Amino acid sequence: GQSPHGGLGTERNNPLKVITIKKEPKEEYLLVDGYNIIFSWKELKELAEDNLDSARTKLMDILSNYQGFKKINIIIVFDAYKVKGGVGEVQDYLNIHVVYTKEAETADAYIEKVTHELSRKHNVTVATSDALEQLIILGHGGIRLTANELKEDIIDAGEQIRRDYLEKQKTGRSYIGDQFSEEIWRYLRD
Repeated sequence: GQSPHGGLGTERNNPLKVITIKKEPKEEYLLVDGYNIIFSWKELKELAEDNLDSARTKLMDILSNYQGFKKINIIIVFDAYKVKGGVGEVQDYLNIHVVYTKEAETADAYIEKVTHELSRKHNVTVATSDALEQLIILGHGGIRLTANELKEDIIDAGEQIRRDYLEKQKTGRSYIGDQFSEEIWRYLRD
């Protein structure tokens, strides 16, 4: 008797099968070691010495702005291991995710764990200037970005946004230009 699926071809020589597997796009993730970046950037370090909360919020604003340009998943991780009874929490701040680790868990440990899990299916970049952390990240299949490289990239993105904005002004098309990017861009650049 003829198999009812005879005409379909086997899994092996069905080209559609292969295409669907290939088509699953990898998402881009950027994990940021929050305090490491704050204390690596002169502007934020000065702010942090005065008020750590302000420095944290400023970094969150900068990265949220950057996310709007890059359209990638951004996760900032802050150590809460110094916080007695810290249970750990994940908050959404505008368009980015902010993680406060639980008591006795460092940002490094959290980032390693997440990099290990995410890099199986996605592209993961970790921004930190911690040398040991960078080695471990590479071992887990992540890409490392130093604090300075991240800053350069954010400044470049700001210039790109600015150029696009000026272009649109010239062509007379309306554009919701937010002064926010401009302010952040100047802050980092100057």
